[in-house]
Amino acid sequence: MRLFNLFTVAAALLGAGVHAEVTKLPLPKSCNGVPNMRFQYTLNSAWTVMKIAGSLKQVRTIIWDTEGNMLVQQNTRGVSVHTFGADGCINSTNMLISGGGLNHGLDLTPDGKTLYASSETTLYSWTYDPLTRKVSNQKTIVKGMSTGVHSSRTVKVVPGQPNLVLLQVGSNSNFDMASQQPSTGRACIKVFDVNNVPSGGYNYNTQGEMFGYGLRNEIGFVPDPNGVFWGVENSGDDFTRTENGQRRDIHTNNPAEKLNNLGDPRTLRNAWYGYPTCFSVWDPSNFNNGLKTGQHFVTAPNSSYNDATCNGKAVAPRLTFQAHSAPIWNTFDSEAKNMYITFHGSWNRQPPTGFKVVQVPFTRLADGSYDPVAPSDSRTGYTDIFSASNPSSCTANGLTMSSCFRLTAASWDPAGRGLFVGSDNSAEGEIYILSPKA
Repeated sequence: MRLFNLFTVAAALLGAGVHAEVTKLPLPKSCNGVPNMRFQYTLNSAWTVMKIAGSLKQVRTIIWDTEGNMLVQQNTRGVSVHTFGADGCINSTNMLISGGGLNHGLDLTPDGKTLYASSETTLYSWTYDPLTRKVSNQKTIVKGMSTGVHSSRTVKVVPGQPNLVLLQVGSNSNFDMASQQPSTGRACIKVFDVNNVPSGGYNYNTQGEMFGYGLRNEIGFVPDPNGVFWGVENSGDDFTRTENGQRRDIHTNNPAEKLNNLGDPRTLRNAWYGYPTCFSVWDPSNFNNGLKTGQHFVTAPNSSYNDATCNGKAVAPRLTFQAHSAPIWNTFDSEAKNMYITFHGSWNRQPPTGFKVVQVPFTRLADGSYDPVAPSDSRTGYTDIFSASNPSSCTANGLTMSSCFRLTAASWDPAGRGLFVGSDNSAEGEIYILSPKA
């Protein structure tokens, strides 16, 4: 085992919601009672991996309370809480909240006293005690979210103003044309002030404020040290491009998945990111007009609405990823020198792609803002850390991947063991620790 001393977790440890002193724990080589890694994998030589938990149900989100306990959102099972022994392994597991249709969203306020969790239609809050690991005083915060193709509802507390909560809803189809109107409450992220919740909760579609829309399915978003949120977007499927009267299949490598600079929710409202009419290029060879990776395109340009229209109106992604990778969660390391993103993996691309964790180098600019190192038209702005050994063998059927993990949650451990990553393969929910070698 690798041993550590005590350390103080920074008051704004990114992506973890932890604001206290937490005792560092050793990184175990293995843990009694935890099954072996279920699927074959490839690992970057600068990292190690071990399985810290198994036999869970479709792990979606991992957060940490102020005592260093791990809270896990298990799709439809509910929220579990896990404590750790001196050996770094889990020594107790209990269901904190059972059932209720809770399926993805999970976050804590910076003081660790209020817990939020979401179902497809409703966001709830509870008073949370990290010492007893119990909840009480359940309240409905937001209700009436649309049901449809994308059922995940990510919730994030704004760290610099924790009375503000961000809540995401994806599109209800591949091309959800009605979502062009923000009033539909789809393909967007809204802001809600929890200090002024009306009786029975806010209605998602008609209340709250619009942070950003035109986001097809922005499942993961996380703040940098300045409070600027960065989101990962799942783009569309089965695309064709009609140009000069010719219709071509471009779906294998277009449109790109996105990394969006979403801005600061304390000050920004009503930003539009393009969906359902504007999409981003991954492979420029599918286009005849000189578009570059990361620029926007339309599926059927005409004289009144074309690629130039999109590139003039929609907020462009800061970086893009291979089409169909399906990014689910993103998180920064403690100094925001790197972002880590989990790719859930494709279901309709041959050969399949995704099924991995990637590292995106970031830098702090002269004005104090944070930004990816790679230029916006780069196709090499990230490095694989942990991936399925043979993605071409990964077969999809809903949430079931017969031979591969489906990576979801990503959260840095306040006890220093590394990056905790979840998989929601329906055969077995797993949690791994990825740790950089010393």
